[in-house]
Amino acid sequence: MAAKAIKILVACGTAIATATVVATKLKEVFTKLGIPLTVVQCKASEVSGKVMVFQPHVIVATTPVSEGAARGVPVVNGVPFLTGIGEQETIDKILEIVGIKK
Repeated sequence: MAAKAIKILVACGTAIATATVVATKLKEVFTKLGIPLTVVQCKASEVSGKVMVFQPHVIVATTPVSEGAARGVPVVNGVPFLTGIGEQETIDKILEIVGIKK
C-alpha cells in the first residue's frame, strides 16, 4: 500500500534562506522514511493565500504565523531544523499531525 503524499508549507520571513534549509531537511527525512512529500515555500505574509491554494497538511514556520493566516492548518515551529536542537521531536510531531506512525 502506497503512503499518501504529504503536503507541507514552509514559511519564513523572506521565503529564501531559512525556508530552503527547512524544506531540504524535511525532504531528506521523508525520503528516508519512504513517504511521498510535496513542499512549498513562502513568506509568512503569504501563508493565508498559499493555504487556500496548496491545502497543506501542516505548516512549518521559522517565524510566527497567526492562527487566522493558518486557516485551521496546524503550525509547527521550524526553528529546530535550523539549530538542530529538538529536531527529532519536531519531526515526530509533524509525523503525528499528518497521521504517520513511525
